[in-house]
Amino acid sequence: MYREGSGSVAHGTRNGTPYRSLILDFAGVLTVDVHPAHRAWCASEGLDPQAWVDTLETNPEGRRLYVALESGEIDQREWNRRTAALLGVDDENLMGRAWTGVAPAAEMVQLARDARAAGLLVALLSNSFGLDPYNPYEALGVWDLFDVHVISEVEGIAKPDPAIYERTLDRLGLPGEACVFVDDHERNLPPAAALGITTVHADGQDGTAARVAALLGLCTAPAA
Repeated sequence: MYREGSGSVAHGTRNGTPYRSLILDFAGVLTVDVHPAHRAWCASEGLDPQAWVDTLETNPEGRRLYVALESGEIDQREWNRRTAALLGVDDENLMGRAWTGVAPAAEMVQLARDARAAGLLVALLSNSFGLDPYNPYEALGVWDLFDVHVISEVEGIAKPDPAIYERTLDRLGLPGEACVFVDDHERNLPPAAALGITTVHADGQDGTAARVAALLGLCTAPAA
């Protein structure tokens, strides 16, 4: 078991193959639950508290625009302009404003640090929502946690497309059996599992970081 400062590689295994990489999603994994912050932002704009979720997930045009943003078909500035029109708000840095109040998930951030210190490769596999003018990875201070970054906007494909998981393994230079992947959306897990990757659903309950640490054979430090 890894202990801070030992220099040892974690010894968790799957069917005799040592785990050598931890792959993490961003929103809902490396962040706290985003919904309270989005509801608070809606209230500050005079909108119904569910307006953000309803526009991005239920409104057909809003959903189409968000999917286009994830895959890089449109950039964040265009998304801000067109989605602001649906919401009836100012488009200036819309994404950044709506994400005000979203904080990093301290235990998962610590897990990423501990995994990397133990010698595992740590990868970010994220369906992005634009990088400019608001870069969520830099804003929440998590970009430098990773050896490998696979961002849907940059790749032109998004989860759950199997190709983005294959691309992640290629960048890591590892077989699926050597990797653990954590995501908060269950629909994103089966394509990873099909490649032999061990999957963990971040279900919003306490203890996800501890479950992953135990799987990897890590003894994590207390979260800052």
